[in-house]
Amino acid sequence: MHKIFKIVAAVLSLIGIISLVRIISAGDEAIKTGGEDGLFEPMAWIGYITLGITIAFVLVFVLKNLFTNTSGLKNTLIGVGAFVAVLVISYAVSGSDLPIEYKNGDTIATPNESTMVGAGIVAFYILLAVAAIAMIGSGVKKVISK
Repeated sequence: MHKIFKIVAAVLSLIGIISLVRIISAGDEAIKTGGEDGLFEPMAWIGYITLGITIAFVLVFVLKNLFTNTSGLKNTLIGVGAFVAVLVISYAVSGSDLPIEYKNGDTIATPNESTMVGAGIVAFYILLAVAAIAMIGSGVKKVISK
């Protein structure tokens, strides 16, 4: 299995290097025009394939580890539940800016989109505060234990 992964990585790397050489040799003008002759497509596909393979392996190994380690499954479910709770609280707290119209080009944001953006910002602040408190608490605990 390890040999197969090394071969796939080598092939993807080789195609990526060839694509990079083609882009560099095309010159600045071809790059500025956006590579209309399919210059960037192979490099983009390599990125998509690599991302897909990486996500697939991460999911497979995480799920395998979760089901073989039941104590880890409990802790993971607690963490996922806490994250979902933060998202639900963030959505409940944030309201839509109904009278204000947010424009992105010709598109106007709906009240639901405004609420979702607000919920994302509130969730970010909550998670930032939790991370800061955890880091400070860890540092204080380390200083006290010395």
